[in-house]
Formats: sequence, C-alpha cells, structure tokens
Amino acid sequence: MFKNIVFITLFLISGFVFAQNTAMTSAESKAFVTKISAETKEIKTLQSDFVQTKKMDFLDKNIVTQGRMSLKSPNNLSWKYTKPYQYSIIFKENKIFINDQGKKSSVDAKSKTFEKINKLIVGSSNGKMFSDPEFVVSYFKNGSSNIAKFTPKSPQLLKYIKQIELHFPKNQSTVSQVNMTEASGDTTNIVFKNTKINAPIPAAEFSL
Repeated sequence: MFKNIVFITLFLISGFVFAQNTAMTSAESKAFVTKISAETKEIKTLQSDFVQTKKMDFLDKNIVTQGRMSLKSPNNLSWKYTKPYQYSIIFKENKIFINDQGKKSSVDAKSKTFEKINKLIVGSSNGKMFSDPEFVVSYFKNGSSNIAKFTPKSPQLLKYIKQIELHFPKNQSTVSQVNMTEASGDTTNIVFKNTKINAPIPAAEFSL
C-alpha cells in the first residue's frame, strides 16, 4: 500500500522524453531558478487535468489513467483519478486522505517520505522545490523545455524513488510534465493540460 501511495502521489509522479537534453551551464541554471521562483510567487491556486502512464516490468501493457490535480496554497493538494476508475488522494492538515472507489482511509503525513513528497509537489508551484535539502538538483534543457532532475539524498527515500524530473515549457512557469523512476526500475509519467492558475477551486476538491 505504501509504495502504491507513493507513485500515485507523484504521478505523482515516468516516461522518457526523446528530445536531446543538454546540461545547463551554471549561469543558465541560476537564471532559470530565479525566473521560475519569481513567476510562481503569486500562484495561490493551480488546477490541471492530467494523463498518467505507469510502466511496470511485469506487465505487457502500460497502465494509463486520467484525472484532475488541484493545489491550494499553502499546502492543500488533491489528486482525483476519474478514468478508468475512481480514486482520490488528498494532502491536507498534515494527513493523507484516500478514497479508493468508496473505501476511505487516512495516513499520518507528518513523518518521513510523505512529508518530503508533499513538499516537493507543492514546491513545484512556488519555486521552493529548488532549495529542498532532501534532493540534489541538476538542470537540463532541450528545444522546448527546461528540466530539473531531483535525486533523493535520503537512503530511506531512495528505497522508493531513484529520480524525479520536472519539465517546464520555455514559455511558461508551471510544470507540464513529471517523470519518476522508482528504485525498482518502474516508471511513471504524468502530463498536465488545461492548467488554470489562481482560479477559484471549490472546497469539495479537497474533501473525500
């Protein structure tokens, strides 16, 4: 169950981008971080539709799901899967609330991996993830995107996550794609679309 929550939360969040990626110079990475951090300071709410593709070695076909992600500053985060099944996971008030097709439960989010994952995802909307002490961050670019790659420092987190990539289109300051490689080698890719910034979000989005 723990591993299932981790990859659902992250997407959330990995496929692979076939564009040629090159490492940013020190000046380029500094300018990128400064730009994103400045532009995301005013984000109070963020909502996007998403398509998640999960690739597992023991399955012949990828698992493709769809849903909606909602974020409200400072730390409310909701992932609601709508196709092909109903599944919700909500970070709120230092807890994780889960609704698995009508079966509801909660998990303490104050400790260990959950807190770090929540901070990283919320931080992607305000630029604070670049300074998270739990990760080593490296920066890359290609013709369409800037990419931040996060490698966990913690041996505990490395048991579950090998690397996380956040993709930022060069014409926007919010994440368009998240790629995650688990320690097992399984990958999860989440592509966001129809993103709305600072639009009202009903309170129901953060309840089960």
